[in-house]
Amino acid sequence: MLIEECPYIEPLDAYGAFAGYADSHILDSGDRDRFAYVVVSPLHKLTAKNGQVILDDFPVPGDPFAVLADLMAGYSMAINPDLPPFQGGVVGYFGYELAHQIEDLPKAPQDWLDMPDMAVGIYDLVLAFDQLDRRMWLISTGIPEKPGPAREKRAADRMGVIRKYLRLARPVLDIPDAPHAPEIMPWQSNFDRATYEDAVQAVVDYIHAGDIFQANLSQSFRAEYRDDAIPKRFDLYRRLSHISPAPFGAFLNFGDVAVLSNSPERFLKVVDGKVETKPIKGTRPRGRTPIEDAELAQELMLSAKDHAENIMIVDLLRNDLSKVCKPHTVETPQICTLESYANVHHLVSTVTGELQDGKTAIDLLAACFPGGSITGAPKIRAMEIITELEGSTRGAYCGAIGFIGFNGSMDTNIAIRSICVNGGRMAFNVGGGIVADSTPAAEYDETLVKAAKIFEALGINPDAV
Repeated sequence: MLIEECPYIEPLDAYGAFAGYADSHILDSGDRDRFAYVVVSPLHKLTAKNGQVILDDFPVPGDPFAVLADLMAGYSMAINPDLPPFQGGVVGYFGYELAHQIEDLPKAPQDWLDMPDMAVGIYDLVLAFDQLDRRMWLISTGIPEKPGPAREKRAADRMGVIRKYLRLARPVLDIPDAPHAPEIMPWQSNFDRATYEDAVQAVVDYIHAGDIFQANLSQSFRAEYRDDAIPKRFDLYRRLSHISPAPFGAFLNFGDVAVLSNSPERFLKVVDGKVETKPIKGTRPRGRTPIEDAELAQELMLSAKDHAENIMIVDLLRNDLSKVCKPHTVETPQICTLESYANVHHLVSTVTGELQDGKTAIDLLAACFPGGSITGAPKIRAMEIITELEGSTRGAYCGAIGFIGFNGSMDTNIAIRSICVNGGRMAFNVGGGIVADSTPAAEYDETLVKAAKIFEALGINPDAV
């Protein structure tokens, strides 16, 4: 592996040199905003749709998780412990509909965005950033060559590629105005207030009937471009990240398909076989004054409903982790702690474990997918009800975005607060967990609170949607 430390550049500025190229991505925060990564020029591209896997433009048999595991098994590499933890491997998204590869679930009747169920690349080139110490490294692994002179030569050759384009990076001082507003047709939801409240009540009725304890219901805001505005997607992401910094943000550029994620929630992290997940359940808006803000935070911390909702999902995730973790290692070191973001307060819990011998990060991902915090409990019946009431695929939304390293590490988010794009169509979902005492009107209002910063970034008035 070839490592070159360079003068520090802000991650978004550095990514600007690559933003116009398909299959270039930025994971612009991690471990509560310390680390960021830019990847370019993948070794392999892997997508899946409705169970069909495409590897480097060729169909291959097998389910997506198995194909990815087989591919990654051929690449193994130790990392430098003095650098940020991702030093090459998989980057991309795992969409919600990958659940169909794990469980027998009904298909949604509508697929408005028609995104791949999974889109990832395998990257031997990484720009890694430590935003705390303000250091930056170029990393070239030399993979897929075997260790020795051939790998060293490939690493040097590939380093030249990334160094060449990085010279084009320039500081970006201005935060763009809503870059898409003039080019986007009016936004519409797949629900209006009345129909969303009816759907919430339907979930409550299912709960009282004994089908489930909880389900996560969302509405989808959608629009179409009048013209191709692909070049402006990164400007939109920059604006969103400025308005609402998030610890698990990402901009993924696959050409026509892109994901702009502003997620506050970690899904799964693996380091040296140690597992961590941090489900979010429980939300309040930020207050307009410090006193109001503190009152809303206290209200959330004292809410029996929100605590119960959070603990239900903690129990679900404990069960999911136990499928692949060593017996008696799954623990909950934190329950219902308060975390505050630009527009909301959240209750966040932490569940940890230790992977069984022979189990990998991909095994863990498949065992826990999709995340319990954005499905419900029991998970399978909750997903059936979600499909029935939402009536549309979710795409990348409520899936996971992040990395899986050549060394077996992983860090992924829950892909909420995320704008998804395919060609001339753009959509984002917002939702919340519905429990027995949920109030339909309050649940609808909560979706608008969660959507507020995306509306602001897009320059649209939510009252007009």
